[in-house]
Amino acid sequence: MHCSMWLAPGRTCLDIDAIRIAYRRYARLYDFYFGALFQPGRKAVVERMNCRPGEQVLEVGVGTGLSLPLYPEEALVTGVDISPDMLRRAQARKIRGGLGQVIDLRLMDAENMDFDDNSFDKVVAMYVASVVPRPARLVDEMRRVCRPDGELFIVNHFHSSNPVAGGIENLLAPLSQVMGFRPDFGLGTFIHETGLEVLDTRPVNLFGYWTLLRVGNNKSERADLGNALGQRPKAAASGKHPAHALYRKA
Repeated sequence: MHCSMWLAPGRTCLDIDAIRIAYRRYARLYDFYFGALFQPGRKAVVERMNCRPGEQVLEVGVGTGLSLPLYPEEALVTGVDISPDMLRRAQARKIRGGLGQVIDLRLMDAENMDFDDNSFDKVVAMYVASVVPRPARLVDEMRRVCRPDGELFIVNHFHSSNPVAGGIENLLAPLSQVMGFRPDFGLGTFIHETGLEVLDTRPVNLFGYWTLLRVGNNKSERADLGNALGQRPKAAASGKHPAHALYRKA
């Protein structure tokens, strides 16, 4: 596993095991600590997605499923997460709420998804980009499984330009392995290195400290660039991690 380009030299990078361990700790109390705090951002992104009847929607990093009741009943929602502890709670929420729009919940690595190309109309990642080991790989996979005319949506905290807040984030960065996310994750570099075609942005949550990105799925342009540079597509089908369909709609 390679450290992300978004970490300064000497900073701690994340790996899958560290993420699983962190979210095993968080799972039981995740809703208590992060439910109300992050819910305005969840509501904002689902509203911005404007899901139409019959549209196939993928939520990457669905966690305990706090966003699932927000999707319209006419949508067809699939959720994936790397943490079985979090996913079990998402399944319980689906059953408890009678959420018929949630058609599938799977245990899966977001950087190596077991979906065919062009499977979804819209793909969303809420509070995930600074958690995965390789954000560029995450974005490439989101592009791959999204249809060419589809859209990607990302909600995340990015490194603050405020000197005080940014300084605190820098001090916390070496604890990334323990916390399960990177507090010093930069928006400008993220957009530049992933080649995101950002259509619009808006601040969300308390003090506008998090950012919602709506992104066009420019995967054909990215593929052309990769071919010009002689690069193999990052999200090729070979070498994918096996995915386990834990919960499916009967």
